[in-house]
Amino acid sequence: MILLAFDTCFDGCSVCVAERQGDHLRVLSSAMERFETGHAARLVPMIGEAVQQAGIDFNAIGHIAVTTGPGTFTGTRIGIAAARAIALATGARTTGVSSLAVMAEVARREIDARTLAVVVDARRGEVYAQLFDAEHGAESASPPQLLSVADAAELGGSHPVVFVGSAAEQLAAKAVEHGRDARAALPDLLPDAVALAHIAVGVEPSDAPLLPFYLRPPDARPQEGKTIARV
Repeated sequence: MILLAFDTCFDGCSVCVAERQGDHLRVLSSAMERFETGHAARLVPMIGEAVQQAGIDFNAIGHIAVTTGPGTFTGTRIGIAAARAIALATGARTTGVSSLAVMAEVARREIDARTLAVVVDARRGEVYAQLFDAEHGAESASPPQLLSVADAAELGGSHPVVFVGSAAEQLAAKAVEHGRDARAALPDLLPDAVALAHIAVGVEPSDAPLLPFYLRPPDARPQEGKTIARV
């Protein structure tokens, strides 16, 4: 079965096309680009390029995996909308995976740590945070949460912890101030579609609708005093 995986949750876009052989995965093509805006304009071309490089036809795609959040409101919805559209066009089934779980899978492959805390700057003095046992990949030791910096610094209790993600350095410094054995790593960490594909290969795809996972309500609101012109 051909698996298409992609992510647009944070400041980048990544795509992977792989061949699923039982519980194993053979990556056929992959790409990652970093940018803060422009996900809608770049995602579909990146998918097309990855499919072409993999030497397969779109109709061969039988499984689509996408990150469903937490992340930016716009980026998360772009990824889910694309996954829904491609699934409708190809008849593929889908899998939604937490962006933080994908980041933990990337970190597990790059650093040696028993306990990982994935922490992403959510602005307003808050972070998206989740604790993972590094020996068990995407298996979490806590639910994904929106926490204050002070509360996130206490993730894992008194146990040694490695913070990874855009808020890692701030959180590690805060934890050390409180006497914890903590360090920061991979401050530029983003979800990667190859890691997403490796998680998805162990998950049975579904026909259930993909839904975004938000830890904070969307900021977008209608402008006051504005009306839609009628013609």
